[in-house]
Amino acid sequence: MQRTEILISGFGGQGVVRLGQIFSTAAVYEGLFTTMLVSHGTETRGGYVRSQIVVSGSPIDSPVVENPAYFCAMSKSAYSKFAGLVKAGTIIYDPGYIEPDLSTGVRHTALPARDIAVRELGRDIFANIVFLGMLGQQLKTAVSRENLIKALQARVPKFVEENVKAFALGYKAG
Repeated sequence: MQRTEILISGFGGQGVVRLGQIFSTAAVYEGLFTTMLVSHGTETRGGYVRSQIVVSGSPIDSPVVENPAYFCAMSKSAYSKFAGLVKAGTIIYDPGYIEPDLSTGVRHTALPARDIAVRELGRDIFANIVFLGMLGQQLKTAVSRENLIKALQARVPKFVEENVKAFALGYKAG
């Protein structure tokens, strides 16, 4: 697998870091090389959060995401701040938070993750796992569904049934 850069951003409390941890763990289960950087504002909850993931079939020279192939935009401020980094990739965004600029020529995929999580599971805390499902569908040739679910269960041992359902909903949406 060639180097693939993934950027995930939203606000504190949305599970941005957890989503990155799960995806990176699944990549390791696949036998891939992976790195993950996290940055966030000084706020405890509600501030800016970003996970930068690099996955590759060979050793990674730099963990910095400069040209993301995939950007999961989970908030309006995240989209505003980072959408410009995506030159030839895909932006997966929640239309409940974001009105995308479709004039950029970059592929945009709407994923109403928060609405799906609330409607199907009764709580918006599962929205990040809905994003994980869609990201998994987009990258299914690199990281298998089975390893994503295995990593999800390892990283989040609570609410296993709900998380697997949230993953499946996002995967199907992809």
